[in-house]
Amino acid sequence: MHSREEQLKAVDRLLTIMEELRAQCPWDKKQTLQSLRHLTIEEVYELGDAILDNDLDEVKNELGDILLHIVFYSKIGSETNDFDIADVANAICEKLIHRHPHIYGDVEVANEADVKRNWELLKLKEGKKSVLEGVPKSLPALVKASRIQEKVAGVGFDWEHPEQVFEKVQEELAELKEEVNAGDVNKMEAEFGDVLFSMINYARFLGINPENALERTNKKFINRFQYLETESSKKGKLLQEMSLEEMDVYWNEAKRMD
Repeated sequence: MHSREEQLKAVDRLLTIMEELRAQCPWDKKQTLQSLRHLTIEEVYELGDAILDNDLDEVKNELGDILLHIVFYSKIGSETNDFDIADVANAICEKLIHRHPHIYGDVEVANEADVKRNWELLKLKEGKKSVLEGVPKSLPALVKASRIQEKVAGVGFDWEHPEQVFEKVQEELAELKEEVNAGDVNKMEAEFGDVLFSMINYARFLGINPENALERTNKKFINRFQYLETESSKKGKLLQEMSLEEMDVYWNEAKRMD
């Protein structure tokens, strides 16, 4: 691993390159905070993929892309005298010090739950009217539900035992079944949302990240289906001409390869 001096030198090199690109490259000169936004979101998702794949070399590369974006935004901010990379770094340093009084102050904590609870209470003291203000509106619904539940749990609004949450899941499933039988699509959608929300809550109690869990299933399904496509193609068969029983043969083969 590199020394602190080498790490700082690498960051300084990136800052220099960013200055050169902003001054000389037609594409880089044209970019704004708004034009970079969707690219940053894409980079974060690519990092997420690399983490799920446990591809550490790719994690390193994607972190570099995100670091570039942070430096890029900071460079743009410096051109309008609004903020620069020092302001960005100092702001997060001050926030971390303020929100970790058990490290930088005299507050005592017993466990991780105490840390999370203090974090949310400190945010309220900073002027936020709701613990949910920090949940981005544009988050995907599944991730947003998970963050909502984590944040309200941080101030004590939570179930006491996993069994209670599972009972809630069963209750929501029963209500969904009632609406399915009634045939009201609008109410079915509402109850289906309640089922998902309660399942995400249950995952939290089990120590499972629901986004990771669903993505694992997505990848598993893709791998199995692509095996089905490949093997059927080798035998000159088209999927749309095959029966479900024929497809199941390849599907079960793929399952044994998981």
